[in-house]
Amino acid sequence: MKVSSGRGRKVCLLITGIVMAIILLIVILAMTVFKAKHPINTVDSLKLQDLKVSLDIARLRVDLNVTLDVDVSVKNPNKVGFKYSDSSAQLNYRGQQVGEVPIPAGEISADETKGFNLTLTIMADRLISNSQVYSDVISGSLPLSTYLRMSGKVSILGFIKVHVVSSTTCDFAVNLSNRTVGKQECQYKTKL
Repeated sequence: MKVSSGRGRKVCLLITGIVMAIILLIVILAMTVFKAKHPINTVDSLKLQDLKVSLDIARLRVDLNVTLDVDVSVKNPNKVGFKYSDSSAQLNYRGQQVGEVPIPAGEISADETKGFNLTLTIMADRLISNSQVYSDVISGSLPLSTYLRMSGKVSILGFIKVHVVSSTTCDFAVNLSNRTVGKQECQYKTKL
């Protein structure tokens, strides 16, 4: 049996057309539905768990122990999972890191929001060298900030990997007289 070359050419063009249509569909889906989006870090609540302050006026020294409960949520708006590496949350006093808590590596599924309950404790030895602590304690307000940075990868269709870095900074003040956290202002940044 002999196959005509015209019919073979039509079958070949049909298969080529179908393959090109599938490739085009995959590219369109990768650029629209599966496009990598920014994970969103949000500080949901910030609570003062423990506060102990004592003044040593003779030595012009402040003994300070502050523990904060920070509830953070990370939303993955992607249609695929977000794998993040080991990260950390930091507590800063006037730009100087005074506390840190690790966040172990993990994964956040598609369209999932994952919550983290973190406990940050001030490392008092790092505050001793800062001369502004004494005046802040006397004024009754201790300015602090938290910093959370998560980096990881979003894998689109199994072979396109996009590196994502998301960070959140929240500035707030601890009112020492009534042991409450004042108004917090947060800034969010994400890089793809």
